Amino acid sequence: MDLKLNGRVAFITGPAKGMGASITKAFAAEGCLLALVGRDVGAIEPVAAQIKAAGGKAIVIPCDLTVSEQCEKAAASTAAAFGRIDILVNVAGGSGPIGKTGAQTTPEEFDEIVTLNMNGCFHTMHAVLPAMIGQRYGKIVNVGGTFGMRGRAGRMAYSASKWGLRGITKSFALEVGQHNINVNYVAPGMVDGPRFREKVCANMARTLGISLEEAMERHAADYALRRVTQDEDVANACLFLASDVSRQLTGVDLPVDGGWAML
Repeated sequence: MDLKLNGRVAFITGPAKGMGASITKAFAAEGCLLALVGRDVGAIEPVAAQIKAAGGKAIVIPCDLTVSEQCEKAAASTAAAFGRIDILVNVAGGSGPIGKTGAQTTPEEFDEIVTLNMNGCFHTMHAVLPAMIGQRYGKIVNVGGTFGMRGRAGRMAYSASKWGLRGITKSFALEVGQHNINVNYVAPGMVDGPRFREKVCANMARTLGISLEEAMERHAADYALRRVTQDEDVANACLFLASDVSRQLTGVDLPVDGGWAML
């Protein structure tokens, strides 16, 4: 199926590593013009170089997403470079404290993850929406997590931030739908990669006194499909929601988790 994304301008946060890099490359493969946005420009540049080497177009924009003024400037730079902004994909985010109860979580830890995972997405949405409203077209995809749909012991701060992002997503969807703008939420389950293996599985292994491989198997056993999500699974969901194939979907939560959050 042709998603007809060729030539669309996509503003992507968190494009440097893992899931973010996979999502970025997936949009590049569809022919999108990319604005790659984040603090660590040195980590983003190699991804941009790969895209350019393959014949794609990408610019790198330094931006601290927790600073609204920088997000506004990043949106302005994107519009100046490409003439419009069609798609926003908010991938950037953090995991917060892992294995701590709510009572053990410090106020500083809570504030840090909520500021990044909620404020950062609000700032980018606030920055790109004037352009989208003006052209009467836009697709916004916020990448959250299934712990923002069911909650999780030991991940209170992260869960709170992703529950909040769902509320932001749904409210914006109601407000901007009249302007032909879709706003949706992709909720990955555990996604295989360094963060999952070295933080989440390692914490379970230490707590239960089991091997890393056993911890990974326990996580997979939680899902109906008995497998952990891969980066490309999330990328495909983002492509779907950023395309006109999903033109009649807005305000939805799309779990990409092998069957956990909804079952």
